[in-house]
Amino acid sequence: MKVEKILVINPGSTSTKIAVFYDDERKFYSNISHTDDELKGFENVMQQQSFRADKIKDVLSQNGFSISDFTCIMSRGGMVPPCASGAYVINQDMIDYMHNQVIDTHISNVGCAIAYQLAGEVSPRLPAYIYDPVTVDELEDIARITGLPELPKRSRGHALNTHAMAYRCANEVMKKPLSECTFIVQHIGGGCSVWLIHKGKAIDMYSDDDAGFAPERCGKLQAMDLIKLCYSSKYSQKEMTKKVRGNAGLRAHLGTADVLEVQERIKNGDEYAKLVFEAFAYGLSKGIGDLATVVFGKVDRIILTGGVANSKLLTDMIEKRVSWIAPVEIMAGEFEMEALAAGGLRIMRGVEEPHTMRY
Repeated sequence: MKVEKILVINPGSTSTKIAVFYDDERKFYSNISHTDDELKGFENVMQQQSFRADKIKDVLSQNGFSISDFTCIMSRGGMVPPCASGAYVINQDMIDYMHNQVIDTHISNVGCAIAYQLAGEVSPRLPAYIYDPVTVDELEDIARITGLPELPKRSRGHALNTHAMAYRCANEVMKKPLSECTFIVQHIGGGCSVWLIHKGKAIDMYSDDDAGFAPERCGKLQAMDLIKLCYSSKYSQKEMTKKVRGNAGLRAHLGTADVLEVQERIKNGDEYAKLVFEAFAYGLSKGIGDLATVVFGKVDRIILTGGVANSKLLTDMIEKRVSWIAPVEIMAGEFEMEALAAGGLRIMRGVEEPHTMRY
């Protein structure tokens, strides 16, 4: 069988992760760092496309790879229209849609543009796809209804990693198909999201601005006080967006989003750091408990994942509050690169058909 050589791209706010997979075996990985000085000249994430693409090509070349080596390119997906879980073809319509976003953008938006640019440097053009973008939306109708009809609930968050961990837990722990399982998956990183995956679909979830706060995100806030702050004339819309998504959470309270630093401060007797960290775990636990009510408490496993789930202090705090619902599985780390490669391999082998998105 032909070996599929897959390039995976996953942009972050200050880095671009890339990996090369031969079928399901990772042959190369690099986390390309971008300094504040390098990024400060870009007004929005899409302007970073060529800069990041050139960095990727340089690193690949230095390690003996060329774009022409690959059979497909997979990118983390950004703020595309709400969609079902799965793979989507990257085309010019997707790139144009991303360029038209100005407010409430996501760094992963630029990923598809980078992949499309690199794919076009080979003749014939390489196939390129996104998989489980941040806007995966499989919510049940009842979950969409809020107290304001103008503001229905939207699903957006760490779909790629949480779905991958749900598949892994179904296969390795439950020993049965995901379609027969019910999981609550809490992703804990710089931002957090928690997902109720029931019979293979994410039927409800909370993103990082409507449940517990995160290292850099505000979490759930009381609406009237937020409205007053927005209209206080202290902040522009852009400044307010950055305040709730980047300068909130642990960073706002403690001056850092580094969980290791916070834990060291707690170890050294910082009582306020301890209180805020406990509140961090408390808020995440409430989100998990809330979602359990949707399925009447009938949950097979609670999964804690994401980079910050490496903190045993944090996961112990959460487990104490939620283990009465279901056993807790710690799947710490981010497995987005592996999930993207696995999706690409399924497409190239004809196991899964990619979708073409409408805009």
